[in-house]
Amino acid sequence: AAAGMDQFAELNPDAYTMKFWEAAKEHRLVIPECNNCGTFTMPPTGFCKECTSQDLKYTEVPGTGEIYTFTIARHAVIPMLQAVVPYVIAVIAIDGAPGARLVGNMIDCDIETLQIGDKVKVVFDDVNPEVTIPRFTLA
Repeated sequence: AAAGMDQFAELNPDAYTMKFWEAAKEHRLVIPECNNCGTFTMPPTGFCKECTSQDLKYTEVPGTGEIYTFTIARHAVIPMLQAVVPYVIAVIAIDGAPGARLVGNMIDCDIETLQIGDKVKVVFDDVNPEVTIPRFTLA
């Protein structure tokens, strides 16, 4: 698990996010894709952000991408995070899902040298038997 992040290992998935989290438990990254217009949508919702169709499928993607943007959290806004600062919150442009961006943590890398455009790959963090969280590291 990402050091110190275990206390956040409770998910409350809904009908729209359940397939994403179930795939993560199987170490697969899936992104909702509209069957009507082909638009990929993240975070998962019940409709296409482009055409509003509710006809969506979950498409498996390779789990690679690049850093679209990121920030380094250096101050713990809540006491539970004190043990893990500094940490990186990144927005990842996902390969195989044009336009889809996934927010996640960067782990196992030198956070001071990260740059927009760096290539990344998903790392599945099996936090507990019920929760697996996709995180990212440099490819």
